[in-house]
Amino acid sequence: MSGSDGKKGDATRLVEAGRRKEWTQGLVSPAVWRASTVLFDNVAALRDAVRHADDVLYYGRRGGPTQWALAEALTELEPGAAGTTLHASGAAAITTALQAVLEPGDELLMTDSTYEPTRAFCDTLLSRIGVTTRYYDPCVRAADIDALFGERTKVIFMESPGSLTFEVQDVPAICTAAKARGVITMIDNTWATPLLFPAIGKGVDISILACTKYVAGHSDVMLGSCTAVAGLFETIRKTAQIMGQAVSPDDAFLVSRGLRTMGVRLKQHGEAGLEVARWLQRQPRVLKVIHPGLPGDAGHELWRRDFRGASGLFAFILDGDDAARVRMVDALEHFGIGFSWGGFESLALPIDPERTRTATSWSAPGKVVRLQIGLEDPADLIADLEQALRTH
Repeated sequence: MSGSDGKKGDATRLVEAGRRKEWTQGLVSPAVWRASTVLFDNVAALRDAVRHADDVLYYGRRGGPTQWALAEALTELEPGAAGTTLHASGAAAITTALQAVLEPGDELLMTDSTYEPTRAFCDTLLSRIGVTTRYYDPCVRAADIDALFGERTKVIFMESPGSLTFEVQDVPAICTAAKARGVITMIDNTWATPLLFPAIGKGVDISILACTKYVAGHSDVMLGSCTAVAGLFETIRKTAQIMGQAVSPDDAFLVSRGLRTMGVRLKQHGEAGLEVARWLQRQPRVLKVIHPGLPGDAGHELWRRDFRGASGLFAFILDGDDAARVRMVDALEHFGIGFSWGGFESLALPIDPERTRTATSWSAPGKVVRLQIGLEDPADLIADLEQALRTH
């Protein structure tokens, strides 16, 4: 699906993108087109569909207007992109993109702050097919980026900010160095979405989202996407087709519906998140708040330079041991305890980032709690945290 001309504002794109008349047929949004078999009037029509299988109704696994509308809308959010593929989850989007471009003997540079399922894929399935993964410091300085690349480096993968420890990477500098060597750049852009960090515009070749999170926004659907530049988009699409990947039209519909309000939701997540984070900074039992939107955070200057705002996910370090952390999290009333983020509800999760580091070390003087700030009143969330901290 083709990208936007870049002239519309983000809010307008969110409302208008992916709403072709031939897909909506007079409705505000495309309906849920459920299908496996597609019937043709004659053999000639069937053969023509085979020749144009990516553009017409062909077979359910290739999608229909419901999936096409979502893919086109996501592409429009990334001016300069050639198209978007949809996947069953964010993890599926990442693994498909990596398999699409890596071959035995290649080297993958992977940020050491990466999402844990990505690390597991690299260390198991990629290793089995002869792809070497070398982890690198997400905080590598611009002057040291050149030294990362080796003769066999094919891809460099970024996650900025990291979804556990929130390191902000110098994405433009990494992309400039990678392009000079013909290295493909990928990013897990779920924390920011294209609204806060237009990754393709910053030089990234493949931008990946766990649409499960902010795009869908309601904690009721799993879906991932890969938005890529010309050449790589077609490669990823072909790989996904060979692997038999498909997403349900019902899931695509739910994500499309969430997409339309993502702008206003993300603004509220970001503002409330910063309000809660600033309050936590003033609490004596909080040793540190890890949020790139806060002055003094290690990634703040890069965040201020490259990002248009903050989302609602950050962490803080609590004074004490794991038992104290458990007491505090269990005492929360407005925060659920669970994985994922980006939905309307607030979440608290004990995390131990040091378990998954290999290229760098990560340690804290206390225990880490990750917070997803939802759409509740921030004053209620602060009051909840205040009473929970008293149990510590």
